Amino acid sequence: MKTHFEPTHGDPLTLVPARVHEAQGRGRRAFALFQAARISGVIVWIMPTHIPELPFLGALPSGINERLHLFRTKGETDLLWSVEEALRSPAVSLVIAEPQQSLSLTAGRRLQLAAETGQTRGIMLIRDDAGSNAAESRWLCEAAPSSAADSTLHRWSLIKNKKGTLGAWVLDWNGTSSAFTVVSEARERHQPAQASG
Repeated sequence: MKTHFEPTHGDPLTLVPARVHEAQGRGRRAFALFQAARISGVIVWIMPTHIPELPFLGALPSGINERLHLFRTKGETDLLWSVEEALRSPAVSLVIAEPQQSLSLTAGRRLQLAAETGQTRGIMLIRDDAGSNAAESRWLCEAAPSSAADSTLHRWSLIKNKKGTLGAWVLDWNGTSSAFTVVSEARERHQPAQASG
């Protein structure tokens, strides 16, 4: 059994626990997988049945396959109910969901209360500008241009944060583990973050 890197409070990419966060942009699934690789415990991913693009289980970061439970729902009401129930469970560490409609303030507050009850983190993978004002944080996730053939760069911008400042980070993360490298805007590499395991 592999151990997973547990983010520290000083890490700007750490999601506040027992809260629901949002990610938008073309790289929102990569952001969710990055967070899943960094958090130990059960992961629940909830998506509508009509979305054809499922996470490819063979390409997930190390250690996620054994912990991932994928659920498909028939409609938005079922999806939000399932997310709420999963967030309430203390046995779940992370809930990832892909709503297809804008989240109302009421729905957002219900999800926050459920996350507090279960002490569970949630990530809602939303369409652009479809989030709830109740979200703890909102991230804009896109690919970053790279001239290196062996580099997978991501630009993740914190565009809403109830507990702190906003910011943007360029990461070199290959999607296979919780290890990553923060890259400066000039594309100079810094020391990689270490993953235990």
